[in-house]
Amino acid sequence: MNAILPTSPLTNVAAVAPVSQPALRGKDETELRQAFDSFVGETFFGQMLKAMRKSVGKPAYFHGGRGEEIFQEMLDQTLAEDIARASADQFTGPMFELFTMQRK
Repeated sequence: MNAILPTSPLTNVAAVAPVSQPALRGKDETELRQAFDSFVGETFFGQMLKAMRKSVGKPAYFHGGRGEEIFQEMLDQTLAEDIARASADQFTGPMFELFTMQRK
């Protein structure tokens, strides 16, 4: 059972003491790594693409309006997924190691 600790003044959310988890083996670790890479990579790269789009203003001519903005968001999501699939393992390797060390 998890022990509930006092709330943190910064987050105002109750902290949960870690409970030792059984070590992951083979297929479970691979699935967890893929999910971890996907989530962290897509979140990071998605936010990066969103910030890059904000830094560029709308063109004076040939702007597609709201439709273009919606499709740009969809394109950015697809690009973030592809970039995460291609390179997230290099980016999230140290984070995943820390995450699995906490679980042990």
